[in-house]
This record gives sequence, structure tokens and C-alpha cells, in this order.
Amino acid sequence: MSGKPGSSSSVRAVGPGFAGSDCCLSPQSCSPGRAGRRRPSEAALLPGELVVSESSNVRKCIATDTCAHDLYGTLLCTNFKISFLTNNVTPFQKYQYRNLLLAEHDVALTCVEQVVAVNDAKKKRKVLGPTQHLKFKPTELIIYCKDFRIIRFRFDESDPESARKICLVIAHYSQPKDLRLLFGFAFAREQSQDSADRVNGPDSGWQTPLFETYADWDREIKRTGASEWRVSSVNENYITSTSLPEYFVVPSSLADEDLKQLAPSFNGARIPMWCWHHWTGCALVRMANIKPGMQLRKHDRRILQAIAQSHPEKSGVFKSDLDKSLPRVLEVQAALVRLKQLCIHDSFEETEEKWLSSLENTRWLEYVRLFLKHSAELTQWMYNKNISVILQEEEGRDLSCVVASVMQLMLDPHFRTTRGFQSLVQKEWVAAGHRFLDRCNHLGHSDKEECPLFLLFLDCVWQLLQQFPAAFEFTETYLTVLYDSTRISLFGTFLFNSHHQKVQQSQVSAVCVGHPPPLPNPSLLPVGSQMLLTERCASFSQLLPVPGMSPAPGRWSWNPIYRRSTQLSNSPIAALSHCKLSHYTGNIHIQDANGYHKQNITNRVPALTPVAHHSLLTHF
Repeated sequence: MSGKPGSSSSVRAVGPGFAGSDCCLSPQSCSPGRAGRRRPSEAALLPGELVVSESSNVRKCIATDTCAHDLYGTLLCTNFKISFLTNNVTPFQKYQYRNLLLAEHDVALTCVEQVVAVNDAKKKRKVLGPTQHLKFKPTELIIYCKDFRIIRFRFDESDPESARKICLVIAHYSQPKDLRLLFGFAFAREQSQDSADRVNGPDSGWQTPLFETYADWDREIKRTGASEWRVSSVNENYITSTSLPEYFVVPSSLADEDLKQLAPSFNGARIPMWCWHHWTGCALVRMANIKPGMQLRKHDRRILQAIAQSHPEKSGVFKSDLDKSLPRVLEVQAALVRLKQLCIHDSFEETEEKWLSSLENTRWLEYVRLFLKHSAELTQWMYNKNISVILQEEEGRDLSCVVASVMQLMLDPHFRTTRGFQSLVQKEWVAAGHRFLDRCNHLGHSDKEECPLFLLFLDCVWQLLQQFPAAFEFTETYLTVLYDSTRISLFGTFLFNSHHQKVQQSQVSAVCVGHPPPLPNPSLLPVGSQMLLTERCASFSQLLPVPGMSPAPGRWSWNPIYRRSTQLSNSPIAALSHCKLSHYTGNIHIQDANGYHKQNITNRVPALTPVAHHSLLTHF
């Protein structure tokens, strides 16, 4: 399987070499290999990025059944990525894309799931850990990526010692033991020290709210017309809950003193948090479970009354227990594992005849259907019955992120714009304390905690996007780019379990380095058809620092080529989105500025139908 289609690198190295991680080697050079081969010195390096090891005369395997299309070049590993340098043209490319962070044959180290060294003569295979030794000389390196790619390199003509060394280096750097060893910290620190090279990025004109300040939440209240709700500062400095934002929205009838009394009753002290307000007066709220005890019913009733009183008609409240209605976190993770095994490890020839049944048995699309179905049912409570909805789960940080986001996509056309969708991710995932570090398993420490809930959400959005393409300002390319961002350690948006953890890491790094350290920047900020990376922004493209900034987190400009008409060829996550639900139980409501478009869905058992990744759908 080949790498990402059609991207090429044009990022120039800015500033001095890497300083301060677990490595301080100098960039290496290599002897010339085959004619026309690029030298490692031509590799595009980011500030703070350093070539750690390299091996020349390496062959990258493109097809599994023939070596006729293989590419020859130099394989190198930096403290950020695995890079393969070649002047050969990659075959089978239909579209051309540019990713100015990663070149066509680059793989971010945080995207590597497993590193396997192979020796053909001795018929040995070894899965390499971060501190393991390799006694045999490898003839092949297989890299299994978290985005379903399998990348193979052959060392038939390479120096055996350099081949062995680069295998060990890749295994070591792709499995860091500490969060601060991720490249994003060195990258941001290097930028703060190298202010002389900073240049202006494009003027955004407007910014995506990060929901880290009182003003961001207050603007959202005014945008939705939630007059009976207010912004609370009860969690300033995270004194109430370390997983909630410092500011969030609560019913006006609840004073901060009431919230302080109620907080210990909830798991993680996660007080019920307002998500969205419908123009009819009903609201969407998410909350953690109340701890069992004598005060359970009393506190539960107090919360329900406060939410009901915030409604102009003082109507009732519908509570949805997501832990009982939807698959558990472990079940979602197991479904992705089965899907990955089907798409990667099984031979297509052996599974072709039973492909649909095998796909159905993974249960991934079944879970996508369940989340869409439950979200659609809850939107009917708000729109048809004008009743507020509470999303309740154990901690209020996992399943509720998916359901709350999908519901708002269905109900509010603002969130189907590029800027609105970015603010939705920031509000319902980042600010609300979704545990990206654990759920994405960036450090490989918590396999039991890993769960692709954000990917599940993006797949739900993809299903809606195919059914209502004209209702969205962005395309599936944007969703793929967003998912790829979770696998690159430059972006603090998807790096921490909460904003409080980010602040803690900043303080720890400040003590280690001696000045306030910049952290990987967290959020999305578009500019017209482009996306701009600012103080806390994540997206894909060229990085341009802005002058006049303090050392801690810098402001970066990204200039990707993203347009509404962009098509996507076979992407690394195509396997997750190339199937649709041909039938769906219930109704889907998509609201626009003039009201609702109701899509009637056949009330049948869901059937799974494979379709091209870039095709349009008319029904689930």
C-alpha cells in the first residue's frame, strides 16, 4: 500500500537545529546512491527538526504483487517524521495534493502504530519496541500506521548496519515515554527562541472562538438567543473541576454558590454544561452521572428544575442516558480493530466473496448508524416537542461529545459552515475536556483507554455530508485533513486530555527550559477558502510565525489549498468512509435558515453497501 496521494513538500527549514529533547545529534549526510537520487540534506525540515538516522539505496514497495513500480531513494528518520527521498514519480496517482508539513512519502512518528523488522534468509520477524535490540540484519521494514496504511521498505542494496540502525531509531522515536518528548514542544520552543525569522501571516479578519474566555461563551449565548442562561466563572483556575473549561454556561437560576455545592455530587465534579439553545427556547445540556447517595434524587431534581425554568414555557426536560442507549467505549474500539483487520491484514481475494458480511460483522457501520439514529431522535424532542434535552453519561466526556456535536450539526446551519464546524469541535471536544491523549493513545501507554470516538464523529458527519452535500460549506477532504491532524504532534488541539493538562504541561516546561514554553497550538481558524493557524490553531499547510508575540504559544499561519469543489482520491482513512448505510431507521432532520428539510428514511434493518469514497448518497 502506498502513502498519501499526491502531496509534495515545500517547507523550508527556519532557525537553528533542534535543541532540547532526548536527542542532540547533528544532521547527517549520505553518500550518493542511484543516479538522480535526492540527498538527505534536501529534506524539508521544520524549526527544531533534526535528521537522526538515514539509510541510502532503499527500495519502497508500492504494489504487493510486483516490484515493477517500486521506488528507490534514501530513507531517513527525524525527531518528527519518517521521510523517503526519491526523484521517482509515484505511480497510480489520480489527483495532486500538497501538504506543506509532510511530503508525499512522509509519515509522522505519532502516526506509527507498529514497527516490524524482517530478515528473509533467517525467516525472522520482530516487532520493535522503543528500547529493544535487533540482533539480525533486516532486509525489510514494515510500518503499520494508525490511519490504516502499511508501508514497506526493502534494504537489499543498503548498508546492513545503517538499515539496522534506522529500524531501531524509528521504533524508538515513534514510541515516546513522556508527553514533552513529542516534537510539537521542541517545534514551538524553537520558534519562540528564533523570533528574528518571523514574518507576517495573512490577516484573518475573524477568528474561530476557542471557548477559553468569558467573552467566547457570552457571544455564543447571544448568537443562539439563550437569554435565560449565563456564563459562570465558578471554575476559574480549575478550582472546581480539572476537566471542565474555566468558563461555561449554566442556567441563570443557579448561582455560583449553588454550583459549588452541587459539584462534588457529580463524577469528576463535572457540573451540567450548556451546549446549545434552540430558537423555540429549549436547550441542549450535557452532564456527568451523579454519585450514588442520599442526595442523588435531590440534586438531580434541582438540576432538572433549573433547566426547565430556563425555558420560556417552563416545559419539561428529557434526559437521555447514553451509557444505556449507545455502545460502550470498549465496543467502539473493538469495532475499529475488526475493521482494520479486515482492510489491512486479510487478503482481498480471500474476502471478496464475503466482503459485505465481513464488513457488517465489524459492527463499525452499525455503531455509526446507532449514533446517527439516537441523535436524530433527540433532535425531534427539541424541534417537534420543544423540550430541553440532557445528555448524561458516566463522565460526560466521550459519547456525549459525539451526540451533542451531531445534534447541533442537524439543528444549526451555522455549524455546517467551515468556521462554525471548527467552533463546534473546539466547544464540544476540546473545551469540554475530551481525553484526546488517552483516546488517541499518543504515547502508547493506555491501550485500554484508546477509542476512536472522534473518528466515529467524523464518519457520522461524512454520512450527513453525502446525503445533504449542499447543506455543508466543506467537503470530505476537510474531514480527512482534520482526522490527519489528530495524528500529527504539532497540534495541541488533539494532544491533551483537558485544557488544565495543557496549562500544567506549560508550567512544567517553563521550569525545565527557564522561560514560558510555547505548546503545540490548538484550534481551527479559516480565512475564506483557506485555514489560518493562529495562537491555538490546527490544520494543514505552511507555517508562518507572526512577529511581536510573547514566547508562549506563537501564532502561526497555514495556507492550505482547500476549496468546496476539491475531490478526494484514496486517502489513508478511505476504508472508514467508503461505505454508507443504505437504509436507516427513523427520520433525519437538517435545518437551514428557512426551517427543516426532512429526509424520510425507510424503516428497515440497516444494510451495508460499499460505494466509492467520493460518491454522493441520497439515503442512509
